[in-house]
Amino acid sequence: MLIVDAHEDIAYNALIGARDFRTSVADKRAANDANSGQGREGLATVGLPDLLAGDVALVFSTIYVSPKSSAFGGDNRAGYGTPQEAEAMARAQMDYYRRLGDEDARVRLIASRSDLESHLAHWQSAAPDKRRVGLVTLMEGADPIVKPDDIKRWFDAGVRILGLSWSQTRYAGGTRAPGGLTDDGRKLLKLMNDLPIVWDVSHLAEESFWQGIDIFHGRVIASHSNCRAFVPTDRQLTDDMIRKLIERDAVIGVVLYNRFLNAEWEPDKGKQAVTLREDALKHIDHICQIAGNARHVGIGSDFDGGFGMQSIPAEMDSVRDFGKLGDALKNAGYTQADINGILGGNWVRVMKESLP
Repeated sequence: MLIVDAHEDIAYNALIGARDFRTSVADKRAANDANSGQGREGLATVGLPDLLAGDVALVFSTIYVSPKSSAFGGDNRAGYGTPQEAEAMARAQMDYYRRLGDEDARVRLIASRSDLESHLAHWQSAAPDKRRVGLVTLMEGADPIVKPDDIKRWFDAGVRILGLSWSQTRYAGGTRAPGGLTDDGRKLLKLMNDLPIVWDVSHLAEESFWQGIDIFHGRVIASHSNCRAFVPTDRQLTDDMIRKLIERDAVIGVVLYNRFLNAEWEPDKGKQAVTLREDALKHIDHICQIAGNARHVGIGSDFDGGFGMQSIPAEMDSVRDFGKLGDALKNAGYTQADINGILGGNWVRVMKESLP
């Protein structure tokens, strides 16, 4: 089995949250540190040893920086105040990924199609204890791009997937910040047409989505988004947005966060209130029913992206457990070919067709 997770905030958690990617989930929890094992996110769910043990071959690893004043409330003193500060923080995260690739034999940075093909060939032929996790760099929110013309420099630095927004940015509306593209947002998407770079519409405000889909002609994905039909907030995708993404041959990564899987879930209801077999499959089935096939859905877990073990489906403890989604799909009657696609093959197809 080959598994791909299209969204993990690895560098942000290492540099801001003091969660070393190279250590296991068990070690993070054993440390019992407020910033490592049990921060505001809850118990850690991501570690490099756990990804390897869970047969995860590829991760879209994010560059994410948050503003000092967030649309979600609170005083974020670790955030940026100016575009230049956002750029510096993003550069530090890119440097973190370079160091991982240079210093840890268990990690390989993926920037080209040949990188991906050789990585997957090695992953499939190597003994399990010799495998590596491939990282494709995804910038979540474009504010580190000080001016649109800088996109080429970020592409040359290794960014292969770009989302314009998290909440409001200088380029577009986002989660809890409705609105259309700015002039710079339109310019940035036009410049992206000249690069083999993928546009990630997760977190994008609906007005910005519909404006951008007519401007950008390259590959589109939603790395981590669920269905608004079941969770009616602007963080999720409407059926019309899903249809348009399918029309553009996109893949949508289902977020395995209880609040995004079940609109009625609250933390005090506990893990048992949400399951893979009921709630995650509901979103996956919905996308497959709209598409008429299983080619347009995958995993975009967002694990340790503001929530922890207490907030993921009951069957799961960490990234080691993505394979349990395959069990749920099998029990629901999905074919093995479709299961393989949802767990990883669909994302591999997109990357093979999109990487330079």
